[in-house]
Amino acid sequence: MSSTYIIPAKPWSRNKPPRRILAIRWQAMGDVMITLPYLQHLRHQLPPGVQLDLLTGEETEGVPKNIHLFNKVYSIGGGRRFRKQLMYTALLMPRLFLRRYDVVLDLQNNWVSRAVRKALLPRAWSEFDKFSSRPAGERTRLTIEAAGLGGNPMDNRFRLKDPGRGAAILEANGWNKKDRLVVLNPAGFFATRNWGLSNYVQFARLWLQQYPDTRFLVLGTSLIADKAAFIEKELGDRLISLVNKTTPAEAFAVLQQATLVLSEDSGLMHMAWVSGIPTMTLFGGTRSDWARPLGPHAFFLDSSDLPCGNCMQAQCRFGDVHCLARYEPAAVLAHAMALLQKTTRQTAS
Repeated sequence: MSSTYIIPAKPWSRNKPPRRILAIRWQAMGDVMITLPYLQHLRHQLPPGVQLDLLTGEETEGVPKNIHLFNKVYSIGGGRRFRKQLMYTALLMPRLFLRRYDVVLDLQNNWVSRAVRKALLPRAWSEFDKFSSRPAGERTRLTIEAAGLGGNPMDNRFRLKDPGRGAAILEANGWNKKDRLVVLNPAGFFATRNWGLSNYVQFARLWLQQYPDTRFLVLGTSLIADKAAFIEKELGDRLISLVNKTTPAEAFAVLQQATLVLSEDSGLMHMAWVSGIPTMTLFGGTRSDWARPLGPHAFFLDSSDLPCGNCMQAQCRFGDVHCLARYEPAAVLAHAMALLQKTTRQTAS
């Protein structure tokens, strides 16, 4: 990476470590998830007495509150409505001010987060670059490092506050604790991010020829209920559907049991790769340079090689999402197998 890349920041310059640090990130679930492995590395390199807090949104607080990482997690309401965010933040400011933060890591960088940072008068701060073509994870790392707190690669060794919760949910829904678990996640929000459902079914059938001791798993909200029902009809008892049966924190716990995740661009995909789970991602019209998962345990197929690639459009101009339709299940399976073998070798070594 170029050494000329500059993050707006005022680095920590004192010889002793800061006492309290506030990280700020809300918005979509995937955005918050991307920050966690980098904040976890920061947590581990700080002296035990340093306090690390998070300011996030009510809809994204579940996972941060259910892992051993933050001293305090503060949440604001208002969803993605700017005026309500501002109102809830104003009500929270007296509590934040009393914490007397030495460092503020603004990993959100919007008007509200900048107002919070300035009002708290920290001795050091840094601000996320929203517009670079670098992956979001890399920009998160650079933002934390710009605050002068040392090198900060990702650390995906999360400790859940209820480590048995994920396995218990799976067992209650028919898992025998022995079968491999492969997550199928057809959850891309727009049509340009969707691989055909019949492709997922064919992928699963081909996978079973190699690993017959596999159960497939679908997680998510009612937005993918019809997709899950289609896959369940085709795969029968080889599929466990937890659609509408888990909170985000419970879904995160369940994912820790997975052997592989095959996913479109979604929050669940980010939950998987930040946990170190082998993650095979299909991007379609998404800008993969922004959203791509990082690390040797992740692999992705995207549209960047096409003239229309990274279109960021809701509908394909050609009507067939040919950036994803060109990827046959057998080819995706080959990539997934290679990824799984590579991560297995790395774990063994």
